[in-house]
Amino acid sequence: MAYLADFDVQHQYQATVKKTERMTPAGTDEIREIVLEVQPGFECKVDQSFGVLVKANGEFGNKYHHRLYSVADLPGQENGKPLITMLVKRCSYVDDFSGEHYPGVASNYLCDRRVGDEITLTGPHKLPFTVPDDHHANLILVGMGTGIAPFRAFIKHIYKHVPDWRGKIRLFYGARSGLELLYLNDKVGDMTNYYDRGTFEAFRALSPRPHMNDPIALDVAMEERATEIIEMLKQTNTYIYVAGYEKIKAKLDKAFANILGSKQLWETRKAELMAGGKWAEVIY
Repeated sequence: MAYLADFDVQHQYQATVKKTERMTPAGTDEIREIVLEVQPGFECKVDQSFGVLVKANGEFGNKYHHRLYSVADLPGQENGKPLITMLVKRCSYVDDFSGEHYPGVASNYLCDRRVGDEITLTGPHKLPFTVPDDHHANLILVGMGTGIAPFRAFIKHIYKHVPDWRGKIRLFYGARSGLELLYLNDKVGDMTNYYDRGTFEAFRALSPRPHMNDPIALDVAMEERATEIIEMLKQTNTYIYVAGYEKIKAKLDKAFANILGSKQLWETRKAELMAGGKWAEVIY
């Protein structure tokens, strides 16, 4: 497991906010899409992440707060300068010791930026999500909330730059409500452009009662596709990539155990995936 302290922050680049747009309606969690224009020399590909450095006055002498983000679209260029797109959810946390409520440093900093503001980037840094050399491989992608970001860029990359791709891609995307689904809604639904039953399909996992904070029914969405998932897991060229918050891991283990019929069967298959380099996750 890599820790933020292990990442190189010496290579820094200045970026300017070209666009910042709230993607979710009022009354829901604020998630913003931010487009950055970065100084020449910076290049971040779809299988990489980048860091954001925020000045901090930490109690332990930390001068900067460092957080990693995935690109949420194919990298572009304008006037010879790289353009990258990111998703940011305004977060907060409760201190385990004091019980006090604090805003997330990086997320609030980024959500408060306006067009023309400058921020400092690091990287690029490696992501574990890579396009398999076998273009007949199957991909099961599981993204929760802003975990859709790396998979949006990943899927668009495959269908634009890997013309001989023949494997199945199944995306399971979770959000609290339909209003918080990104890139799969009526306003911005560009991922639906790639729908093809033979290759790409996406399935929504929502909370049955978002107003009561019921958990997102990821297990239900996946178990509804049990027959196809079982067939995919029988094949040796199936990969599973996961992006989202910590609780997603327990939900996934439960769903896959139910699909395969037992916890033991799933633990054995998961161990095979991990040993073969066919399981990758980014948990935040």
